[in-house]
Amino acid sequence: MEQLRKERVDRSLKVRTEGLYAISSIEEILYLIGPRLLFVAGILLLPLIFEAAPYWKRVVNVMCAYALVAISFDFLSNFVGLVCLGGALFTGVGGYFTAIYNRYFSFPIYLSIPLATLSGALFCTLVLLPALPLRGVYFAIITLMYPLLFSRIIEALNVLGGTNGITGIESFPDPYIEHYAIILPMLFFLFATRRFVNEDIGLVFRGVKDNDQAVRASGINVTLIKVYAVFIASLMGCFSGAYIAHMYMWAGLSLFALDFSVIPIASTVIGGGGTLIGPVIGSFILVPLSEILRAAGTLRIVIYCVVLTLFIILKSEGLMIYLQRKYHQFERWVKV
Repeated sequence: MEQLRKERVDRSLKVRTEGLYAISSIEEILYLIGPRLLFVAGILLLPLIFEAAPYWKRVVNVMCAYALVAISFDFLSNFVGLVCLGGALFTGVGGYFTAIYNRYFSFPIYLSIPLATLSGALFCTLVLLPALPLRGVYFAIITLMYPLLFSRIIEALNVLGGTNGITGIESFPDPYIEHYAIILPMLFFLFATRRFVNEDIGLVFRGVKDNDQAVRASGINVTLIKVYAVFIASLMGCFSGAYIAHMYMWAGLSLFALDFSVIPIASTVIGGGGTLIGPVIGSFILVPLSEILRAAGTLRIVIYCVVLTLFIILKSEGLMIYLQRKYHQFERWVKV
């Protein structure tokens, strides 16, 4: 008589090899890439799903923009050990740079965004360079001060449009270009960063986070490694800011708002730090929640805080880590 027993789906994969998968069936292929395909397909279809709701199509764009800043925060804090509270610095610099290129130098949108991303990331890296030897709360406080500093300089000196900002920025030529101009880069940065942190350089980043003195003793320039990390994180944040400026056709002090620092941190906490995809999930929860709660008026912040508190208390590890654990616990019946 044939006997059956339950076995975890991933057990045979892990037994065969660790790191590189040895696949023997279509079921195992789907088990490995199924969640990724579902995630990518779902995001790509969002503009089509909300075709009849233009407002929520715009919210999808904002979700992806915040997700990019959240990925950069997760990368710096959980892989390099630099807790950056200045995500608004990246978005503000990226937004103002693209506004300058597009409005004052008449660069087209397909040129101003990449230039703003690269030059903005270089500028942010240079600005943060003196703070790189710091760690923990000291680095966090410095990064939190920079967005406030630049916004007050613009306001006090009445430069770059002052409190009115820079208007007349070129918009995207087509709604679908507007949607996928943020969705596709967000997916690219997500999977590229996941791949990057699993390479040899990723081990160095983790070493800097865990014990930078040991890394320094091995002959590696720790400050240079941090410069690389800040530049990569700045690329994502500056691209997000440049995109938002063109989406709203305006670059102003709101690009330095604390929302761009707080929401990415909250998204990382809710989604699960150290996963990179967790902050994306968190952004896809918090940004629509913020829009829904607009109808609550002054109670908006209260409800928002209650929801965040419940998430942190009930699922402190983060949603993505919880879902990953449950997914890897799937079982199937096999012959004994």
